Amino acid sequence: MVAALGRDPSRLDWEAVDQALALKGRRDGLTRSSMQTYAYNLRAFLRFLEEHEQCRPGLAAAIRPGRIYQGETLPASPSWEAVCQLLDGMQDERSGAIRDRAIVLLFAQYGLRAAEVRRLCLDDLDWEQAIIRVHRSKQSPRVECYPLTGAAADALAKYLQLVRPKTPLREVFLQLRAPYQPVSGSALWQVVSRRLRPMNLAIKHHGPHALRHACATRLLSRGLSMKEIGDFLGHSHPATTALYAKVDIVGLRRVADVDLGRFL
Repeated sequence: MVAALGRDPSRLDWEAVDQALALKGRRDGLTRSSMQTYAYNLRAFLRFLEEHEQCRPGLAAAIRPGRIYQGETLPASPSWEAVCQLLDGMQDERSGAIRDRAIVLLFAQYGLRAAEVRRLCLDDLDWEQAIIRVHRSKQSPRVECYPLTGAAADALAKYLQLVRPKTPLREVFLQLRAPYQPVSGSALWQVVSRRLRPMNLAIKHHGPHALRHACATRLLSRGLSMKEIGDFLGHSHPATTALYAKVDIVGLRRVADVDLGRFL
């Protein structure tokens, strides 16, 4: 980088500076967003040095952060086959595995956020009506109901009957050891991460949101509309759901195959 900037700002090698930044990104495994932040910070530092006459003027101008476009990336999620493989590997009868399988199923089957799972209380599980109530946020009174059936219901029942400690606390998921406090958001993240990472999947993120994306992609592949998917996931704005249109390869091919001759 120093060699690319040189000592004379009037003879800056702009291409060399860009190549040096690109090399930095590849060497450190930085994302495009991280590279942009790095370039902005470096430019701000050089401007500070210029203002205090500790380097030649014009060096900061050589740093050109790359552009990041909104929505340029694809949702990062494992395939549904990988999710099924993950669940198949969680058949252990130990207490931790029983609890964690119930948690992972809520993320994968219902596409819940970590905060929604953390807030889940015993009163939200209506076994007579076979529904589960999800509180979208602490600030909003919005509550949505989902059918409590299938593998998720079985896993929850098994956890409640065999693993969950007897305590006045109403939160569903608790720590496995005394003092049996409700699980934290970071603990929920670890539940998913420590099982996804060993699978060596080609995904950047390994937390609960990856399973939420997998759920949305599966719903899209089964023919649900963007409105239906947005309602299921609790999106408050349609633009959030529109992100998944980019992974609908079949739908995109239909759009690309339209004959535009009569419009030209």
